[in-house]
Amino acid sequence: MTEMDNGGAGQKAVEGAEQGMAAASGQLLVGIDLGTCRTIIMSNRGVEGVERSVVGYAKDIISQRVVGSEPLFGDQALAKRNFLDLCFPLCDGVIREASERDYVAASQLLEHMVDLAREENEEVEVSGIIGVPARASMMNKELLLGIAQGIMDTALVVSEPFMVAYALGKLSDCIIIDIGGGTIDICAMKGELPTAEDQVTIFKAGDYIDERLAAAISRRYPTAQVTKSVACKIKEAHAFVGEPVSPVRVTLRAEGKPVEFDVTRELRMVCESIVPDIVEQLQMLIQRFDPEVQETTLQNIVLAGGGSRIKGLDTMLAEQLREYGRVKVTCVDDPDYIGAGGALKLAMDVPTEQWKHIGVMFGGQ
Repeated sequence: MTEMDNGGAGQKAVEGAEQGMAAASGQLLVGIDLGTCRTIIMSNRGVEGVERSVVGYAKDIISQRVVGSEPLFGDQALAKRNFLDLCFPLCDGVIREASERDYVAASQLLEHMVDLAREENEEVEVSGIIGVPARASMMNKELLLGIAQGIMDTALVVSEPFMVAYALGKLSDCIIIDIGGGTIDICAMKGELPTAEDQVTIFKAGDYIDERLAAAISRRYPTAQVTKSVACKIKEAHAFVGEPVSPVRVTLRAEGKPVEFDVTRELRMVCESIVPDIVEQLQMLIQRFDPEVQETTLQNIVLAGGGSRIKGLDTMLAEQLREYGRVKVTCVDDPDYIGAGGALKLAMDVPTEQWKHIGVMFGGQ
């Protein structure tokens, strides 16, 4: 089911912005975090929506009698997966380029999210800012803008960690680590729009953990029936690094029967596997700050994205960087909505005709 409300924790990111100006003009402004795992939208009208980034299509004429001929999205599609061909159109935080089907599904998903933000059959000008991985290629950005052009009147793409920084008001002497499903994006904020040298994308994130966890459990317990989807649920409920507070025991099917398995060791191993790459990139980025602000920056490292929920990750990263001095790593309060909230705040703060000075866009002339 689509999760929606009017306001909520994510809306705090846009408090203080001039909502009235856009409302008075009839313009609908949206911030969109188009993620590999989940897609999130927030509007200047206070609407929030989140969907799993999956689109389902009826398999045949019999399936159509059950689910209809229109595509289903998110959890609704997953709940009726037996009747559907599922398409996950996003990979590593951008649109898959494997087939026309991915392009169409991504377009339908984006249109569905925008529809959530406006009233039924409403004709209104829609302008939005969409997040992409920090080092997304120009081709990736243009591909995304290509599908947005048929859905929105004006669209701008910006890096996802920059959206988080903007939501927090941390635009200088700060490093944002955004751990999503497809990528880990790290961005050094230096008081200006981040350049390519200020940003890093690591392609070992939530999906990578899910795949490794499923494989590790299968190796240790050959009879256990564990898929990537099952592994993802285990990760979302129990992910941790460092010493476990208590054993992680989960019930899985084994030869068709429910059996309890201890997966503590496997879960710890795969969650910790992303740490070395993050630390390596942090060490590289911190050296690019002015020496006079490096100490301040080390005490201003922020974890965001779904991966920020991995228990103990903030402490482990600080410990790994201890040779650089005192380090403070904090986690955002609202990892689900903060990216979309930052995009919306930026859309409301900056007139659309000035978006061209921020990034790649169309419209707004």
